[in-house]
Amino acid sequence: MKKKKREKKNAVWFAALLIIFGAVFFLSFMWGKYSISPGEIFRMIAERITGAESGIPAAKEKVFFNIRLPRVLGACIVGGGLAVSGCVYQGTMRNPMVSPDILGATAGAGMGAALALLLSWSAAAVQLTAFVFGLAAVALTYYFAHIISRKAGMILSLVLTGIVMSALFEAGISLMKYVADPYSKLPAITFWLMGSLAAVVPSSLPLLVIPLVIGLIPLILLKWRINLLSLPDEEALAMGINITRMRIIVIVCATLITSSIVAVGGLIGWVGLIIPHMARIVAGP
Repeated sequence: MKKKKREKKNAVWFAALLIIFGAVFFLSFMWGKYSISPGEIFRMIAERITGAESGIPAAKEKVFFNIRLPRVLGACIVGGGLAVSGCVYQGTMRNPMVSPDILGATAGAGMGAALALLLSWSAAAVQLTAFVFGLAAVALTYYFAHIISRKAGMILSLVLTGIVMSALFEAGISLMKYVADPYSKLPAITFWLMGSLAAVVPSSLPLLVIPLVIGLIPLILLKWRINLLSLPDEEALAMGINITRMRIIVIVCATLITSSIVAVGGLIGWVGLIIPHMARIVAGP
C-alpha cells in the first residue's frame, strides 16, 4: 500500500515538474528585448517543416533559430548532463558532497580554453581544446590515484588526487590570466570562466549532444550495477561486480559529458551538486 502511494506521489511530482519545464522552455523563446509571440513561433516552425510562407520578418527568424533556440536547447542539455554526472559521481564516490568537477574535469577544461584564448584560436578550437584538456585532467587523476592507492582505498585516493589536480590546473589558469593581454585576452578568458550560454550557436549543439548520448547510453544500461557501487567494495564484489572496470566505465562516461558541457558553456557550478539531491527528495534514492 505504501509503495503504491509513493509511486503515485512520484508520478504527480514528475508530471508537475514536466509541466513547469515545458512552460519555462516555451516562454524562454518569447522573453527578451526582441519580443516574439506564440503564434509567430508556431508559424516559423511550420515554415521550416512545410516550406509555406509565414510572413515573419527575417530578423525575427534569425533571432529565434540562430540565437534563442540553440541557447534554450543548450541550457536543457547542460542542466541535464551536469545533473546526471553529479548523480553518478555521488553514488560512485559514496559522498553526497561530490560534484562533476571533483576529478578535475572542470579545471582541466578551463585551462585548455584559457590556453586557446591566449593563443587567439578560433571558437571551435577553444571548445575542442577545453574538451581534450578536461578528459586529460581526469585521466591523470585516475592514473595517479591508481598508483597511490595500490587498489586499496581507491575512492579516497580519487577524491584527494582530483582536488590536487584541480588545484594544479587552476594554477595554470591563473598563469594564463597573468600573462594575457589585459585589454583583449584577459577579458575573454575571464568571461569564458564565468560560465555562459551566450556563445552557444547551432554548430555548438553537436558538441553537446554527441558526447551526452555516448556517455548517457552506457550509464542507463548499467544503472542497476552502478547502484551497487554505492555499497562497500566487499559487498559489491560479493554480488559479482567488477568494481574496477565498472568504476572506469562510469568515470569515463561522466567525464565525457562534463567535459563537453564545460567546453561549450564554460564553468557552470552547483547544478551537478544540487539537482541530484532535489531529484532524490522527489523520487527517493
